[in-house]
Amino acid sequence: MKGEIDEANLAPETSLIEKENQDSSATTTTTLLLTTFVAVSGSFVFGSAIGYSSPVQSDLTKDLNLSVAEYSLFGSILTIGAMIGAAMSGRIADLIGRRATMGFSEMFCILGWLTIYLSKVAVWLDVGRFLVGYGMGVLSFVVPVYIAEITPKDLRGGFTTVHQLMICLGVSVAYLLGSFIGWRILALIGLVPCVIQMMGLFIIPESPRWLAKVGRWEEFEIALQRLRGESADISYESNEIKDYTQRLTNLSEGSILDLFQPKYAKSLFVGVGLMVLQQFGGVNGIAFYSSSIFESAGFSSKIGMIAMVVVQIPMTTLGVVLMDKSGRRPLLLISATGTCIGCFLVGLSFSLQFVKLLSGDASYLALAGVLVYTGSFSLGMGGIPWVIMSEIFPIDIKGPAGSLVTVVSWVGSWIISFTFNFLMNWNPAGTFYVFASVCGATVIFVAKLVPETIGRTLEEIQYSIGYVEL
Repeated sequence: MKGEIDEANLAPETSLIEKENQDSSATTTTTLLLTTFVAVSGSFVFGSAIGYSSPVQSDLTKDLNLSVAEYSLFGSILTIGAMIGAAMSGRIADLIGRRATMGFSEMFCILGWLTIYLSKVAVWLDVGRFLVGYGMGVLSFVVPVYIAEITPKDLRGGFTTVHQLMICLGVSVAYLLGSFIGWRILALIGLVPCVIQMMGLFIIPESPRWLAKVGRWEEFEIALQRLRGESADISYESNEIKDYTQRLTNLSEGSILDLFQPKYAKSLFVGVGLMVLQQFGGVNGIAFYSSSIFESAGFSSKIGMIAMVVVQIPMTTLGVVLMDKSGRRPLLLISATGTCIGCFLVGLSFSLQFVKLLSGDASYLALAGVLVYTGSFSLGMGGIPWVIMSEIFPIDIKGPAGSLVTVVSWVGSWIISFTFNFLMNWNPAGTFYVFASVCGATVIFVAKLVPETIGRTLEEIQYSIGYVEL
């Protein structure tokens, strides 16, 4: 069991004025930019793996003579691998470090892409896809956590959201290239970001907070100084991290069962709740089956897909820019409201088609709804839950907590992607009205429960939530 710490002992002793004078490290350095780029190369791997199966379906099915069932297994086994990777990611990251964990995951991704490239039968395709999924599941946890732990408080939100932006770019590039090149060559191209990250990991620093957690204090100081710049005064930030870490040394290492103690209830409920609402708001149903949605609504699937990409990347970029200016909560509220409206418009278009009203114009209403949903989701709900997850859990419990939250996200992804076609056969309009209701519930959830974390260090966030028993 974990020990108790008095609130007075946890409170930062330096005044806010002193903190503002001393915290001169909140600047963007070349090392910080390079380190973030290397980390989010893993996010690009994530996106390219998701986007691979859609553009190569006809070519791959014809080339290896795959049945519908065999190709469905090939597509879905990625998510199964990701669930397993996510379940193990927190413990691995705590044991060997954030940087080594990214390298560990890339070994699986590289082996997976090579297996897909060399495959001549369905079983080896599935093995390769599973290996890529496992690596992707590990990356989905460790990348946002690593970025959150290396960035200054005033830049943390925007930098962490670059994770989501790179996922979007990875998906878009896979869609684009897959329209012009064969499935084997596309698998080889999938190796490029893996190799970039593997090489980059040799020159970037380890997470200072992880180094402090394991007691490697000299390396902690060196890594923090590299990230903040050789001339930066890191004394306040260093002392705050040291003080917080040392006050946790009398606590036992967190396990999955420790998460269910009362002191972690709020953080766990917020982290898991955001992931559940993110997935059950229908994002993967729309992302994986958008072409069939457009066809069902009587609209060109190619034009609709191009329009989605055109909307998605700029809106994700806007979210990155606004993250550390407007705050997490306002963006989440706007994003959830927009996804609710988007789902309602798509549901309405199917309702109007059913009653033979606006039969021609209803397809444009469906397109508008999908684009509103895609743009709104990209603005906030796509990336911010991952930012919040990386911020609200203390270092001693972050591994198991992050694993649980990430597994919940992947399980939700699988449930929605698996049931979406059944739901559409049941009632297309009703399906999107259900999604709209979930998105509406997200607005209430964010307004009532999600804390604002902008402009605060990870330690300050964890002080304010009050993990310890007073």
